[in-house]
Amino acid sequence: MALLDKHKVLEKNATLLMVSSLLVVSIGGIVEIAPLFYLENTIEKVEGMRPYSPLELAGRDIYVREGCYVCHSQMIRPFRDEVERYGPYSLAAESMYDHPFQWGSKRTGPDLARVGARYSNEWHVQHLIEPRSVVPESIMPSYGFLLDAPAQIENIAAHLQANAAVGVPYDEAMIENAQADMLAQADPDADTSGVEERYPKAVIADFDGDPSRLTEMDALVAYLQVLGTLVDFSTYDPTSGYR
Repeated sequence: MALLDKHKVLEKNATLLMVSSLLVVSIGGIVEIAPLFYLENTIEKVEGMRPYSPLELAGRDIYVREGCYVCHSQMIRPFRDEVERYGPYSLAAESMYDHPFQWGSKRTGPDLARVGARYSNEWHVQHLIEPRSVVPESIMPSYGFLLDAPAQIENIAAHLQANAAVGVPYDEAMIENAQADMLAQADPDADTSGVEERYPKAVIADFDGDPSRLTEMDALVAYLQVLGTLVDFSTYDPTSGYR
């Protein structure tokens, strides 16, 4: 009873309650925040993660521009039902080069964190042109106009430089070869050795089916095809790293 009586004093005195609450919150905040100042990085380094290739980065911009993130999250939560449906749960490192990240909180459509390599390029193109032709119950709008929109390559080097300024590890060779790499990734007949060396696991393909031009459809499909493919989860144990 003595303890309850003392607590009543705290509850009845608004000033004392406010000061006590501020003190408790301050202590809790210091305990959680202070250690972060002694860490160089709060994101675990994961083997295989790399910056987006120029074509993938351009496709990501289109993805954001068209509001795809409004209906599709890119974060698989550590719950059994999500892991069984979508694959291994998302790691922080998988979003370390996203500015901003595309985690999302609403799923009108399925999560896309591991959509890469799950469908063919042709499937993606058809799905974007007429979603209901491959998913009858889909309510997604058509993005067929991307086939007629030329991809913008003139400013891609500057785009890489801007990302490098906020910590994405694009080096001078990547920036210098940005335009050439962007064109080569969508042209299997081109010399793609540079792209493959600078951006391991980059999908090299004529994504939109028209090798005569580089379109926004090429860029968007290239971005979708890389999502979730960089980390080898067959050798990665979330509890202890790589086996």
